[in-house]
Amino acid sequence: MKPWQYWSLSGLVIAVAALYVGGWYLSGRSLPRDTTIANVDVSSMTPAAAAKVLAEGIETRAAAPIVVQHKETKTEFLPTSFNFEVDIAQSVAQAGGERSWYPKAMWRIVAGGGDFPPVFTADNAELRTAIMEMSADVDVPVLEPSITFPKGQPEVQAARVGEVVDQTEAFNRVKAAYLMTTKPVTLPIERIRPTVTSQDAQAALEAIAKPAVSGPVTLVIAGKAVELPVSVWAPALSVEPVDGTMTAKLDPAKLTKPLLAATKTGDNQPVNASFKFESGKPVIVPSKQGAGSDPIALSSSLIPVLAKQGAERKLAVQTTLIDPAFTTADAEKLGIKERVSSFKTNYPHAEYRNINQSEAARRINGYVLKPGETFSFNTVVGERTAANGFAKGFMINSGVFTMDYGGGVSQVATTTYNAAFFAGLDDVEHHPHSLYISRYPVGREATVAYGKLDLRFKNPYDTGIVIRAWVDKSAPGRQGTMHVEMYGTKVYEITAGQSAKRNFRTPGTRTVTGKGCSAQAPSAGFDIDIYRTFKQGGKVVRKETVTARYAAGDRIVCG
Repeated sequence: MKPWQYWSLSGLVIAVAALYVGGWYLSGRSLPRDTTIANVDVSSMTPAAAAKVLAEGIETRAAAPIVVQHKETKTEFLPTSFNFEVDIAQSVAQAGGERSWYPKAMWRIVAGGGDFPPVFTADNAELRTAIMEMSADVDVPVLEPSITFPKGQPEVQAARVGEVVDQTEAFNRVKAAYLMTTKPVTLPIERIRPTVTSQDAQAALEAIAKPAVSGPVTLVIAGKAVELPVSVWAPALSVEPVDGTMTAKLDPAKLTKPLLAATKTGDNQPVNASFKFESGKPVIVPSKQGAGSDPIALSSSLIPVLAKQGAERKLAVQTTLIDPAFTTADAEKLGIKERVSSFKTNYPHAEYRNINQSEAARRINGYVLKPGETFSFNTVVGERTAANGFAKGFMINSGVFTMDYGGGVSQVATTTYNAAFFAGLDDVEHHPHSLYISRYPVGREATVAYGKLDLRFKNPYDTGIVIRAWVDKSAPGRQGTMHVEMYGTKVYEITAGQSAKRNFRTPGTRTVTGKGCSAQAPSAGFDIDIYRTFKQGGKVVRKETVTARYAAGDRIVCG
């Protein structure tokens, strides 16, 4: 390199270095011209002046809602709900309010700044949760086509494209809109196509579904032929996408009882373990194995046969030993060894009470409540109808005694509630009668109405509970008695107490017209607290309080 070239290059390097250092020195002294932060003009201001103007400029807008729109629906996200907080100093710094060696920051001194979003912190987890909850109302899940057989004939469910919120992009858009725009943020939607088309489903209708229900199937069990009509397996049959292909499936859990019964040999069906009671002690009645076909294996074997026609629709079924759902070993593990509570209530003679209470008691008698499980009276007893064995009788409806199916069943619920109360089971749901009935323990009674009011309690112990229930029926001149006992392993001694009655309510008089009216004497309403005390080794370990509120019972005059 010649001397003049050397000196020229050296001079250029020095000039560039001087320019670079000068740029660094000038950067940060004032913000570039044409600079806005969060739509606040801070052009050519010193950092201190810009910080003041920015704080004033966003003061009234910082809490303004961010609107997210999807079609015609708008949702507001309030910044205060997610702790949005602007960092004024950092917002000014990133817009050119601090010295920087970054060439782009130096270039802004000459070329001008730009529009900068605010720097702010937020509770991102809460914001993501809110977007997730909003998405649940907006999402239209993808629907794969399917064929079901609700009445023994195929019905096609067409495919549907799904539309779901891109939650990550929605999160980014909401934050990007903060203090930058007042226009609604468009919700980002992803379209998800089903793996199989509706045309594929129509093809499967002809190729799979119609042949499957074209006629009965003959099962050959131990040399005996049993013809099964379509109605036996149709509820368990479906045609659904599997790896992109419409495929016939049989759900073993939905195979109807006739199908399972037809594969069992004679009367040798599995029998669950149960409990009987001798001298106040629970005794396990052992379970028994049965003989029949494994529903899962039968389902797999039956599917290929459904594709055949005529005489080829035949299947040889192998039988095997079948364990019951609740075995002797299962019963032994529950540790049910003693009576932990008992309760009884009396009732005046009425044949409908004998019928209804006996039927409800029959349904809950022997019920096993495993550790952690919750008992539901309405689920176990079922709907009170004539078809289910219940008769019409008196019950309270809107403070008036009326006739309906299941009258008197609340006596079973009340007795069961008290047995659970003294067994120390967790009260999940119970409802006192609207009017106090003197034959029940005040504050400790429960009414039920199928589909509306339930009695539910949970077994909190590591051991099981089995319920024993029976009725000593009434007769003319003799009252009846409802009994409920709980058996398990005793953990606590339970005692009950009560407060004085308070907040008395005065009854009025009502005239009721129409069929079924029954005259009714007035009764006062009141509130009362009921205490439950748990003791172990003679020491109190826990106390509970519940409040029963009874309405006043008007005098009812039948007009």
